[in-house]
Amino acid sequence: MTAGTPKLRVEGATKAFGGNVALAPTTLALRPGEFVSLVGPSGCGKSTLFNVVSGLLRPDLGSVLLDGEDITGTSGNVGYMLQKDLLVPWRTVVDNITLGAALTRGVTRDDRAQAVDFAERYGLGGFVDHYPHALSGGMRQRVALMRTLATNHDVLLLDEPFGALDAQTRLEMQQWLLQVWADTERTVLFVTHDVDESIFLSDRVLVMSPRPGRIAAELAVELPRPRTLNLMTTPGFNDIKREILALLHARDAA
Repeated sequence: MTAGTPKLRVEGATKAFGGNVALAPTTLALRPGEFVSLVGPSGCGKSTLFNVVSGLLRPDLGSVLLDGEDITGTSGNVGYMLQKDLLVPWRTVVDNITLGAALTRGVTRDDRAQAVDFAERYGLGGFVDHYPHALSGGMRQRVALMRTLATNHDVLLLDEPFGALDAQTRLEMQQWLLQVWADTERTVLFVTHDVDESIFLSDRVLVMSPRPGRIAAELAVELPRPRTLNLMTTPGFNDIKREILALLHARDAA
């Protein structure tokens, strides 16, 4: 990777299903260690874009580059976490965190040590031998994110990971995620329908248009870090929120 090369770049990616365009030509780039959120109306192609980036779908046109290398249509290059935690009920916390290794090459002593370290560092040290049924929703999502971290990919795709949580737990998880992100220095592309969440977490927010989706606007979130919940009531935060809401609901107002 040469100086100035984006960590992740999507160039003109397009995808249609049965003649219906789900993703219009879409271009975006993430810098190393950047946290970028995608917001947009339901059905605008956010998940399609994630599937293209992860290699689960090959775009009809366009390309995906990681550190300047073409990874279009190939999987296993980024970490991908869905809204549902998808924990395996008969595996303990440590065994769920090491699931990726178990499915690909076998779990090593180092893998288990890393899993225990993640659990201890991020609030689940007393639960390493517990099974998913004994965990709260927020705890299950922590395990799911640790499982994604344990793949040791520099780029993480997080697709509405907190969407099913109650409001209070969601705020706690947002603060927790920012701590994990600061510690691990991963590059994150995050999908959410929650405008407040997108602003609170991100360096930039990308607003997608209705289907067929494309990047309609990009807003820099130039708010200080580290961030606390008090930030959500500041004028600067509300100015960005007002601008995003105006973009999202421009068609409704027309």
